[in-house]
Amino acid sequence: MKTADIKKIRKKMEKMLDAKRFEHTLGVAYTASALAMRYDEDINKALTAGLLHDCAKCISNEKKIAICEKHNIPINEVERENPFLLHAKVGSYMAMKQFNIHDQDVINAILNHTTGRPGMSQLEKIIYVADYIEPGRRQAPNLQQIRKEAFQDLDRALVMILGDTLQYLKSTGMPVDSMTQKTYDFYI
Repeated sequence: MKTADIKKIRKKMEKMLDAKRFEHTLGVAYTASALAMRYDEDINKALTAGLLHDCAKCISNEKKIAICEKHNIPINEVERENPFLLHAKVGSYMAMKQFNIHDQDVINAILNHTTGRPGMSQLEKIIYVADYIEPGRRQAPNLQQIRKEAFQDLDRALVMILGDTLQYLKSTGMPVDSMTQKTYDFYI
């Protein structure tokens, strides 16, 4: 991925997202690039995945479902009841079709940034963690500790985030996507 392409993606994302989501996106992209430097991963891939991870976030729930149905993207029961969760699946599709991204690791990082998956690549972990710890986040539990841990042991930070996420979802009665639980179980 060339720097010029990243600049084009950034400009397009600024038009596609509301101001708050765009600021979050920049925070994720820059945090992901810092983590990529730390863990000797491709910085441009991290920037690209970070910029595109929420590219479908501002699309209406109805349109997310319609895109999935039109393009045979599977929707599980939890996603059907909570279509906002589909932004990762729709975003990975959009990255390929609208942004011409074909690097499978970047696509998987976008696809799995909300639930994770067993056997994640280093880039997938970086985007998952960066989404949680980016500088604009303020309310997540154990945030300061996880931010420090992310630069010392990425897998440990991943497990901490998954654990906090599962605890939060269960305590609020929100549905838990089974992949989040499977990911947590795999990494502990």
